[in-house]
This record gives sequence, C-alpha cells and structure tokens, in this order.
Amino acid sequence: MLILSEPQIRSLYTMKDAIQDLEAALIDYIEGEISNPHRTVIEFPDKKASALYMPSAIESVGKSAVKVVTIFPNNPSIGKRTTQGVILLSDTNNGDHLGCLNASYLTRLRTGAVSGIATKYLARENASSVAVVGTGAMAEEQLQAVLEVRDIKTIMLFNRTKEKAQAFAKKISELAPGFDGDIIVMHDVDEAVSKADIVICSTRSETPVFSGKALRPGTHINGVGSYLPHMQEVDVVTLHRCSKIVADTMEGVKDEAGDFIIPANAGTWSFSELHGEIGELAAGQISARENDEEITFFKSVGIAYFDIAVAAAVYEKAIQAGVGTQVEI
Repeated sequence: MLILSEPQIRSLYTMKDAIQDLEAALIDYIEGEISNPHRTVIEFPDKKASALYMPSAIESVGKSAVKVVTIFPNNPSIGKRTTQGVILLSDTNNGDHLGCLNASYLTRLRTGAVSGIATKYLARENASSVAVVGTGAMAEEQLQAVLEVRDIKTIMLFNRTKEKAQAFAKKISELAPGFDGDIIVMHDVDEAVSKADIVICSTRSETPVFSGKALRPGTHINGVGSYLPHMQEVDVVTLHRCSKIVADTMEGVKDEAGDFIIPANAGTWSFSELHGEIGELAAGQISARENDEEITFFKSVGIAYFDIAVAAAVYEKAIQAGVGTQVEI
C-alpha cells in the first residue's frame, strides 16, 4: 500500500489539476458511470463535532474509495487541526488496497475546485472582486479556485475574529504567488458583500452571516460552510434574490444543507426553486449565467465521488513520480 502525506500530495497536484479532473468526474456522474452511496454522518453534540464516512467507486478508472473525515472545531485550542481525514483507495478489479492518502488537504482542494467550476459557469466573465466571508482553512482553496478561473483584482476578507482575517491576508502571497491586487480586511460583512462580484462563504455559522439585501446585481455566491441541517450561512432573502441556485447534488442538499432546509421547513422557500446540479451545468444540460444582472448561488455540502476523482489522479501521479512510502499491511 502506498502512503501519501499532505506535503507529498501538494508537490504532485495543483488546483488546476483538480478543476480539470473534477469537471470530467461531474460529467461521468451525470452519465451514470459513478457509484456513490449516501454518506454517513456521526455527530458528537457535546463537542459540536462530527465524523463523516463517504464511499464511492468509479469503475471506468478501476478505483473505489472510502474517506473518513473528522471535524472537531475546538481542536485548535489543543494544538490540533479542526479537520482530519484519510482516504483508502482500492482496486475494483482485484480488491487490492492501493493507497492511504491524507484527506484533509484533498478535501479542501476538491471542495475549492468544484466551487471553481461553479464560478466558471455562473460568475460574470468580468468579475474582478471577491469577498471571503470566514477565513478558516477551507477558505484558502476556495479563494485559490476563484483566482484560477477569474482575473481578480480585489480580495476583501471578513471574519468575526478580525485577527484571523489579518492572518489570512498574510497567507495570500503563499496561496497565490502571482497576485498583485488589493487585499482589504473588512470590518463590516455587508459592506464587503455589497462591493463584491463573487462572495465565498465558508463558516460554521448557525445563523446567516450577511444580509441578502446587501448583494448587488450580478453577484455570484459560493456557499460551502454550512453542511449540516442546523447550520445556515445565507438568509432567505438571498435565496429569493437568486435567479439560479445550483447544488452539488439534490440529495445531499435536501438532507444536509441548513441554508435550504431551514427556510423550506418554515414554508418561506421551496426546493423546487433549485436550478439543478453542478454536474448538469458542466454537461450543458442546464443553463449557465445568461446576463450580467443575475444573482447566482452554488451550494455544496460535499459528495464522496469528488474525493475519488482527485485521489485516483493523485495516486497515478505518485506512482509515475515514485513519490510516497510503500508499506506492507
């Protein structure tokens, strides 16, 4: 079995690679070539933590996988990462277990890449400003993906703890070495949103983090933070102002996206308002942005085949490059 650490994966695989591989996988999924059982979530309420178990298989590439991710928000206080994970990659031809990959970075990378694909189809071509709401670890790859698909000149950062936004600002030179635009730490989230062409939301908030009234026409939103039924990053005003709301999967958001579940249960919004899935968008089965006035929203709670799409590609690159540690188990 090949063991691959985060630094090894980073040395092999880029955001550009992930966007390319995931767009192909999105189309494969729509065409029925991917097996993706529903994920299992175990919650630990006293710690506000959770563990996620996510199986999938792509027979066309001869690989299956299961990812296990734990999310413990209080971990930074004891010097540990909030999110930790591994992916076990197996061969669908003979059952061999091929590799064990660090999943924390790959999870953030593939989540960012899917948002990048959504941004490519839904954001205005001339979008040049982005507001990052929530500057935790997940925001890094979200921003990288947006920078990969749009020519961004201004990055606005907002975090409820201002110091975290300031620390994130210092990281941007590492995340995007070629970026030479403006980086602004904002004190008011609605002001940041009102000036943005693209809004990235990656928080664990249980209440909306900005007012939908602050959005200006033509804005695109990527929402990836609220992935459980009780979490809510965007308000119902935002949903009503959007002309196109795209989900990673209908099943996933109906079960897990509090952004939708909470207003649907309150009778103030309906799942019938969803425009479709990101795979349908990539395959050209539903319309992308049609004018510069539309407000659009991509909502992602994650799905296992995103993981196998990148893990299988990383594994093949590692084998070719002779990277990783082979172990007997």
